[in-house]
Amino acid sequence: MTTEIPLAAALAAGAEPPALPPASPLEWRVEEGLTDYPAALGAMQARVAAIRAGTAPEQVWLVEHPPSYTAGTSASPADLVDPRFPVYAAGRGGQWTYHGPGQRTGYVLLDLQRPHGRVPARDIRAYVEGLEEWMIRTLDRFNVKGERRAGRVGIWVAEGGGRESKIGAIGVRVTRWVSWHGIALNVEPELSHFAGIVPCGIRQHGVTSLWALGVTATMAEVDIALRACWDEVFGETVA
Repeated sequence: MTTEIPLAAALAAGAEPPALPPASPLEWRVEEGLTDYPAALGAMQARVAAIRAGTAPEQVWLVEHPPSYTAGTSASPADLVDPRFPVYAAGRGGQWTYHGPGQRTGYVLLDLQRPHGRVPARDIRAYVEGLEEWMIRTLDRFNVKGERRAGRVGIWVAEGGGRESKIGAIGVRVTRWVSWHGIALNVEPELSHFAGIVPCGIRQHGVTSLWALGVTATMAEVDIALRACWDEVFGETVA
């Protein structure tokens, strides 16, 4: 007869924890054209399940969406000022976000039970800080100083005269230690579209973009910078 010892008791007795199976190479995917938001949600949910099952590798998925407003789990109905575009419940953390052409949305699907570069295993705070650092380093490639602000999620730039504007948003969800959702970096979106919401519930600051700051980078150039800076923060990428 075989007696099974519960894992917690085994670890308390000094046993080594079971090793995770080898990680699959990270897949880096850049989507052409515009991706409908509900389709992106469905694709992410399927990929999360596959990563958990070990049947698909981790993925960074770069997309652009048609104009749309998405509500995080903390979104207030009062902050949807003018629903001129389709509105979707995102299921991620955070409040209201605009997505649209000219904005690079990066969906990050990682098994957070493993360390990734400077991000240790099972540390969601460090993971979010890693996403922030990823955007900060990417902006630095274009001589734009992106900064964190205490109490405000996302990446901010000082525009002079005491004015600060948001250039990058972060919203994440973690399901059984697999991350999904991710970042949104404003390259050349129509900034007037943000007026339909109170972005991230913050009324006293505006939004900006690389183009509004005078940096006429193409989306392809931003993608190259994102990929290079990913390796600096999260470790080597395998296509």
